[in-house]
Amino acid sequence: VDRFIMTLNRGAEEAAKEAKPIFIAAIKSMTIQDAWGILKGESDAATQYLKRTTSNHLREKFKPVIKDALSKVNATKYYGDIVNTYNQIPFVQDVNPNLDDYATEKAMDGLFLLISEEEKKIREDPLARTTDLLKRVFRAQN
Repeated sequence: VDRFIMTLNRGAEEAAKEAKPIFIAAIKSMTIQDAWGILKGESDAATQYLKRTTSNHLREKFKPVIKDALSKVNATKYYGDIVNTYNQIPFVQDVNPNLDDYATEKAMDGLFLLISEEEKKIREDPLARTTDLLKRVFRAQN
């Protein structure tokens, strides 16, 4: 189990490397309206923008990397049977029996959680605004 978890985490870390160019493309294609919505929006508006504009592409890039990591430990061999049995238990929330899909979604959830936490720091803590651009944007907002 420990080896499985470690391999899964390494797969998610490896997949996350695919995110940078996808995020850069989303930011470069941002409209003025998008930027204004992020600046004046909810505390996770930037995270929600990235999630909305990158999720499909991230999933496409992440899944093969995650699948490769899982195959190294034969994780998919018994997972489907175990989850299908678990899903028959009354009153439990069903789990996706496709391990590749499930692990890919969890890796993406983790990535967006980290982005959300960083966004919160930037919005709340002036010291977290480490670039001149962030300093100017938030100074203009006040």
